[in-house]
Amino acid sequence: MSLSSLELCYRGLYVWGVRTTWHTEGDGEFFCPGCGGDRNYRRRTGTRRLTLLNVPLLRRGSAGTVAECGACGERFGLEALQAPTTGRFSAMLRDAVHTVALAVLTAGGAGSRAARETALEAVRDAGFSDCTEDQLIGLLAALAADEGRMPGAYDARAEAVDGCGTWLSIELHEALFPLAEHMEPQGRERLLLQAARIALADGPYQAAEREALAAVGRSLSFPQEDTDRLLEAAAGTLS
Repeated sequence: MSLSSLELCYRGLYVWGVRTTWHTEGDGEFFCPGCGGDRNYRRRTGTRRLTLLNVPLLRRGSAGTVAECGACGERFGLEALQAPTTGRFSAMLRDAVHTVALAVLTAGGAGSRAARETALEAVRDAGFSDCTEDQLIGLLAALAADEGRMPGAYDARAEAVDGCGTWLSIELHEALFPLAEHMEPQGRERLLLQAARIALADGPYQAAEREALAAVGRSLSFPQEDTDRLLEAAAGTLS
């Protein structure tokens, strides 16, 4: 328990004031906006009381519930807990790159050595440093088999990805959409351009690759015109 107060002092004597008592309800780890890094926090709820001569008399309502950083001591609204920690964000980004690479390869580049090598480089740079080409080929084969066994399995959730109801688009949406809200536009652009480079590694976009890249753009919350602009810019580097 801790106290914070607003008091009237007369000749060294605290006559009256409003004092807040904080009670800890839980703790955990979060990304502290004040420190700019991962820190421990305490979830605390405050109660305001009117005091007279330092004696608490009347409740003056709730001071709300906050997340208090264990390092800097600053208090934040509970929305601060929605931001991923640095470790969690890194894991989300790693999984997103992996999903995007598989999506683009499945759409048309699986048979191309150049496309597989470009995808493998992206996946390794994202954090799967021990991923091999054989593992990638095995995953692509398994995904192709699943696509054959489960036609239309995700059709009921098609609306979540703008009418594209394949399992692949659902996977992209689940991997990218939660990540997009925590990324700057430049970071989202980089992820889409990385996907474009995989598709372009073996030549111009195929129709299926353009569809997969459009799904990547939607899942990253890009308007269609921004997706088209970025994909055209990436394609322009081939000429």
